[in-house]
Parts: sequence; C-alpha cells; structure tokens
Amino acid sequence: MDIIELLKAIILGMVEGLTEFAPVSSTGHMIIVDDMWLKTQEFLGKYPANTFKVVIQLGSILAVLVVFKDRFIDLLGLNRKNKIVPVGAKHLRLTHIIVGLLPAGILGVLFEDTIDNYLFTTETVLIGLVIGAILMIIADRYSANHPNTQTVDQITYKQALTVGLIQCLSLWPGFSRSGATISGGVLVGLSHRAAADFTFIMAVPIMAGASGISLLKNLEYFSMDALPVFIVGFISAFVFALISIRFFLRLIDKIKLLPFAIYRIILAAVIYFVFL
Repeated sequence: MDIIELLKAIILGMVEGLTEFAPVSSTGHMIIVDDMWLKTQEFLGKYPANTFKVVIQLGSILAVLVVFKDRFIDLLGLNRKNKIVPVGAKHLRLTHIIVGLLPAGILGVLFEDTIDNYLFTTETVLIGLVIGAILMIIADRYSANHPNTQTVDQITYKQALTVGLIQCLSLWPGFSRSGATISGGVLVGLSHRAAADFTFIMAVPIMAGASGISLLKNLEYFSMDALPVFIVGFISAFVFALISIRFFLRLIDKIKLLPFAIYRIILAAVIYFVFL
C-alpha cells in the first residue's frame, strides 16, 4: 500500500466520521466521494472496497459508544453505583431502543439485496438527499408550533415506534438515518436534542448489526495486504466521528435542521448539474 492509498483511506474515513451522525447521509457522501474521486475499487477490488466501508462505519460506532458510555452502561444495567430510579420516574429504557429498531431492522433484512443491487448509485442518492431535506424542513416548521418533549428520558413507546417507522425511509441511500430519525422525533414532539440523543443511541445496535452481517458476508474478501488501509480508515472515522458528534449535540437545539436541509439541496443540485 502506498501513501496515496493510505491518504484516500483517511479521506474516506473522514467523510464517514463527519457525516454519519449529521443529517446529511454518510452513505450518500461516501458513494459520491468514492465513485467520483477516490475510486477505492481500483486498488482494493470491488468486494474488499465494500468491506472497507463497513470497517470504517465500525469506527463511527465506537465514537458513539465513547460519547454515550454512561447512558449505555445504564441501559445494560451495568452501573456499578447501583443508581436507584424512583418508582414512576421517566427514563430511557432498553425496550424503547428495541421498539425503535424493529421496523427498519425487519425491512432491512427483507430487502437488503434489493437495496444493495439497485439503490447504491449517485442518481438514487441525489433523490434521497432532496426528499430527506424536504422532510427536515417540514419537521422544523412543525416544531415551531408544537410543545416538545425536552429530554430523551421522557420518550414514550408510541414515540419510539413512530420514529422507528420513519427511520425505514433511511434504507434508501441518501435519505440519512439521522436525518430521518431526528425529523421523525421532532414530528412526534421531541426536542431536536432529545431526538438527536435517541437517534445516536439507537444507531449503535442497528449499525453494529448491519455492519456485522455485512462484514461476515464479505469476510472472504478481507486481505492482509489491505490491512493498513482498513486500520487507517477505521481510526480516521473514529476520530472525526468523535469530533462531529460532540459538535453536533452542542448545536442542534440552536440551529435545528434547516441548515442541513439547505446543504443537502445545494449538494444535490451541484452534483447533478456539474457531474451528471
């Protein structure tokens, strides 16, 4: 592996880390950047290149675990301090996460091959970017006139299920998992920060599951020669995701979703008119 290939791994890891949890579609950005500029398939091969994208997503997942480590410890009942929650007090439970995961998890398993074979193109990503942006604008306008559930601990099972159903839209590449779920959360009455917290926490099991299955399916294409590229991409995605998550959570209640929606529409227009 030469320095140019390692640099490409760093760049794609950066793209993944910066966009995975922002509502702009990491998958869409990786497809656009890789297909048009980096072309990892040329030096890794088609299937190892797909495996590489899975590996760097695991770097982003690790970043969420670091940022929300205390929350995950509580969800799994591993809090050594044995914190006692008062009877009747509201708090996020593991069952809320499961309810939110079921719809997209079921559809993802049923239609995985169809999605992989027909929807991973620049053209379909552009469609997802625009339609997702429209949903985000609608969510922002709705939130201005409706009271919000301020913290993720106040989420109900009905809200969790509705967010999970809306998350199914993110199976279309370019739509964005975080864009769909944050918009869905806002539409069912969550504040932007509460919706973002629920989105990030819920992303870990669904991303880990999808990445794990994909990694096992493509394990035969894992090459020791490509190991430096995989390691560099993983570390790059982890570092940039860590920065991105903390920055995003501090700003989301202030800037909301509109700036991201505008960016998505501009990006889709530029890609369409310049490259297509």
